[in-house]
Amino acid sequence: MALLQDGAWQGKVWTGSWTDGSGGTYTSVEPATGAELGEVGKATPADVAAAGVRAVAAQREWAALPFEQRAAVLRRAGDLLTEHAQEIKEWLARESGAIQPFGDFQVHTSAQECYEASALPSHPYGELLRSGSPRLSFSRRVPAGVVGVIAPFNVPTILAIRAIAPALALGNAVVLKPDPRTAICGGAVFARVFEEAGVPAGVFQVLPGGADVGEALVTDPAVRVIAFTGSTRAGRAVGALAGQHLKRAHLELGGNSALIVMPDVDVTAAASVGAWGTFAHSGQICMATSRHLVHESIAEEYTAVLAGKVEHLPVGDPFREQVALGPLIDAGQRDRVHELVTSSVGGGATVRTGGTFEGLFYRPTVLGDVPVDAPAYQQEIFGPVAPVTPFSSVDEVAALAAGTEYGLSLGILTRDVHAGLQLAERIPAGLVHINDQTVNDEAVAPFGGVGASGTGSRHGGAQANIEAFTETQWVTLRGDLPVYPF
Repeated sequence: MALLQDGAWQGKVWTGSWTDGSGGTYTSVEPATGAELGEVGKATPADVAAAGVRAVAAQREWAALPFEQRAAVLRRAGDLLTEHAQEIKEWLARESGAIQPFGDFQVHTSAQECYEASALPSHPYGELLRSGSPRLSFSRRVPAGVVGVIAPFNVPTILAIRAIAPALALGNAVVLKPDPRTAICGGAVFARVFEEAGVPAGVFQVLPGGADVGEALVTDPAVRVIAFTGSTRAGRAVGALAGQHLKRAHLELGGNSALIVMPDVDVTAAASVGAWGTFAHSGQICMATSRHLVHESIAEEYTAVLAGKVEHLPVGDPFREQVALGPLIDAGQRDRVHELVTSSVGGGATVRTGGTFEGLFYRPTVLGDVPVDAPAYQQEIFGPVAPVTPFSSVDEVAALAAGTEYGLSLGILTRDVHAGLQLAERIPAGLVHINDQTVNDEAVAPFGGVGASGTGSRHGGAQANIEAFTETQWVTLRGDLPVYPF
């Protein structure tokens, strides 16, 4: 049986009971063809307020359940994601432009997030404390209450479930606002998964909406924690608004991640590593390798090999063809990518391959000799573009890699792994990969960036998830009433 059953669609409008939208509908569009895939409800700020009321009431009973029951629900959710992997991958291909291997990765990792989260309810949740008074003193972690999750379009399953799953497992209710462009694969899919898994109504709700809905979610008094993944610009606004309302915001933001290629590497192998880091999912990944910093002695060879590897990669419809790169999400993103390329060429970079597009299909592009003041070097690209910049010394490359406001992921390719680790210590980054490219993610590992890339590791691994979605409560117990001087 299909996950998104026909009975849940009326005239191609999603009407599942766990999605809401009193503001009309959004049309789901296939980027590769422009075809309309269906519609989902368009939420309003009033829907957020109503969802908050429902979530507060439902969360108390959910948190009071025996921990084994919450764990079983999360395991069932992981099983459902695996069981319906093919259907979910088709939605990912059609709605987000993901090629099949990347769809496989998303579904597998999403299921793993649920399985890892299922262990959280039984995790130790407190510690005994010393006290100068005759009493039992301890701290314990209690659910935060209602968690708001704001997820982006680019990796719509993983970037939502990595907050949804641990938040639910730890006894919270969750209100998810997916990007309207991927509201089916990143929203309706989860509504159905958790409904089928046994999460009670009101504990998990999906509200597709725009910036006004996101703002309402951040400011709603029922929501105590915000988990936001998106651009640095939007993240700054979310963080400021959350601060005004005295609530925690976990911010996973943009990146301009560097891949440092030292002169002792095998150039062909290094170019293959760099190609994957830049061109996976057409570069629409926050961790994408955005700057290739290559030692001057091999920079020309590396650039030529990299261009040769990608100039013939097939670009096309990932639902109907075997391709290496799918479409960019929309015309606005395509035009931004092309502007970064053309303005960087105007500033001195050279196009070694690519730099052209047809519709939303942007050819994999390699730029050589990119100046450090070029837009493609300074800014997050979020597209299939590999800027190559040469360096002459370890000190220079350390300064170059650390010389932007971002600090998400870092890759260093070298035969001397100890020297690579020493170099990494000089470069602020939340994620470091010696002898690998910058795009890596596992459900068991903490994930997060520093600087303009976010507020540190807020997802992944038991400790980070418990800290993210619970509050610390101090408790004391006395056997008798104390005597006070009043």
